[in-house]
Amino acid sequence: MKLKYGEYLWHNEKFIKWNDAHIHVMSHVVHYGSSVFEGIRAYDTNQGPAIYRLKDHIRRLKDSAKIYRMDVPWNVEDLCQACVDTINKNQMGACYIRPVIFRGFGTFGVDPTPNPIETYIIIWEWGKYLGPEALENGVDVCFSSWNRMSPNTFPAMAKTGANYMNSQLIKMEAINNGYVEGIALDANGFISEGSGENIFVVRGNKILTPPISASILPGITRDTVIHILEDLGYEVAETPLPREIVYISDEVFFTGTAAEVTPIRSIDKTPVGTGKRGPVTKKVQDEFFAIFSGKRKVPEDWLRYLHKRM
Repeated sequence: MKLKYGEYLWHNEKFIKWNDAHIHVMSHVVHYGSSVFEGIRAYDTNQGPAIYRLKDHIRRLKDSAKIYRMDVPWNVEDLCQACVDTINKNQMGACYIRPVIFRGFGTFGVDPTPNPIETYIIIWEWGKYLGPEALENGVDVCFSSWNRMSPNTFPAMAKTGANYMNSQLIKMEAINNGYVEGIALDANGFISEGSGENIFVVRGNKILTPPISASILPGITRDTVIHILEDLGYEVAETPLPREIVYISDEVFFTGTAAEVTPIRSIDKTPVGTGKRGPVTKKVQDEFFAIFSGKRKVPEDWLRYLHKRM
């Protein structure tokens, strides 16, 4: 799928053209994976284009940088405004936004601290991450042979480029075996998450999802979905989940900025429920997308309008 990229990128408070965005091959990030990043969506809403939960994403970006001792010279609002400015500079509306902070070229070696901090914001138009029909028809997934990182190895609460080497192994294994996505277990053998998505399990009237301690990234969409489910009257439990629970569940679905709310129709070639998108997943999808049509009220700071219609 060919992507439409924004012509301009934001780099350390200045706009540069797409073809001028270069880093040195000796940059620390190239050799040691020292980057943190975010994935954010701007949607077309009934009141004009708006970035969804921008402040929460940028706060997590800053948190990730802090965990890795990256001293970022811009505060949360500075970076939020930079995202808005980058979209407006490129005269785009609905799009995907990728802020990334990494250690550039200074000295060489494992110690990252002498290297400069580089900050970029890139935007492009991106469709449905797991395929255009995935939201309705669901996807076929498998359990991966690769586990998520153990506690006190890589911090799972930080969204880092290095962590996604693990995600790549999960994703490639799934695709090579004919699946769309893989689900990883944590170091204790409990369900963790997909290569880039959180997971929810529906069994009866209960909704279950792995806790933060299961080496998951605390997803912004995950948090939104928990709010939606509770508003709909469901009981949501963040609890360790054994692998076998998905085989006897009524519904299972992924959540994520890229994946949004995507039903899982089979796991390890075993149908989930009826093998179709279930009623709870459909309700969550409807409520999620109602945020952008104005039919669902949300906290005011969840939508950052680029130019609000009157």
